[in-house]
Amino acid sequence: MVAPPGLSSIQPRQVCKLRKALYGLKQAGREWFAKLSFFLLSVGYTQSMNDHSLFINSSEGSFTALLVYVDNIILTGNDKEEIDRIKQALDDTFKIKDLGNLRYFLGLEVARSKKGITVNQRKYALELLSEAGLLACKPASTPIDNVAKLSSTKGEPFRDVLAYRRLIGRLIYLTNTRPDIVFSVQQLAQFLAKPTMFHYTASIRILKYIKGAPSLGLFFPSNSIPHIKAYCDSDWATCGDSRKSVTGFSIYLGNSLISWKSKKQNTTSKSSCEVEYKAMASSTCEI
Repeated sequence: MVAPPGLSSIQPRQVCKLRKALYGLKQAGREWFAKLSFFLLSVGYTQSMNDHSLFINSSEGSFTALLVYVDNIILTGNDKEEIDRIKQALDDTFKIKDLGNLRYFLGLEVARSKKGITVNQRKYALELLSEAGLLACKPASTPIDNVAKLSSTKGEPFRDVLAYRRLIGRLIYLTNTRPDIVFSVQQLAQFLAKPTMFHYTASIRILKYIKGAPSLGLFFPSNSIPHIKAYCDSDWATCGDSRKSVTGFSIYLGNSLISWKSKKQNTTSKSSCEVEYKAMASSTCEI
């Protein structure tokens, strides 16, 4: 660490005090988000209570949403004048760069057509297969073996625990556009502390399943009716170790899947009726 230009010398018991956030410090990201949030709130946007990185401007017949990830911003809405206004305001204050229509964002690939919008993680999935050496493997028809039962004691301990955790973490991120693997990944995520070879083999099967259709993702049709539908189910006493059950639900806005989850319930249920009630409660809370 050296003294900044213009400061000739610093005595042994003297320090420099920063008057603003310095790039690279842990406080810098927080200070930037605080400044951006204050600006957006001052120009009429409301911060979402469900997702603090989402800001909304809504009035009669007008809706604009702004999503923030560090210094990357996605802007959408049905009011072109408002979109142009907020873009100009951001540029006047922060000097932004307009990259045009959204095509790629944090590993998500976006394609637009008259029929609707497609979102997938094809590049991310292929990178995952390449790292595992499975680009030329034979695809699996299902993400998990329906017969095999997962448990914490089945199989020899897997030595490279960090590799297993890294693989499951990357698969969890892939579930942003692949609800078809959510249950399988959730099951394997239970064994991050002490994985076995059986668990690792099961995770490789998920990769082989992805190999069959790496570009599979979500489709949001342009002619969808904005009507909310929800489906939920549960599997009683799925976990062989704790006898806890699993909740699963999917929520649609028209024909567009917008939310889904597969999660082990926090408590052990005494009946299948209790399990179904908990699943309905979870999906209702999400709605």
